[in-house]
Amino acid sequence: MLWWIGNIVLLVAVVPVLVALLNRVLAALERIRGAADDILAGGGALAADLEDVPETMATTGATVEAVSQGAVRYAGSVAKLLG
Repeated sequence: MLWWIGNIVLLVAVVPVLVALLNRVLAALERIRGAADDILAGGGALAADLEDVPETMATTGATVEAVSQGAVRYAGSVAKLLG
């Protein structure tokens, strides 16, 4: 007889609590999944924007090299004038 009471308590009290806890865990999991999807979409968009970076860095390096050569020539001319 005591087993029947235990089974009834299990069905009436414990199972609904477990279902409620599982529901909360699944809701949190869905929020995490949504955030992960947003992060993945943002990362994909960022990666698409970064495809031109190596070419831009090469252009920047060439520009810096040209400016530094001009600055050295200018400094040499100024040194001759002052010198």
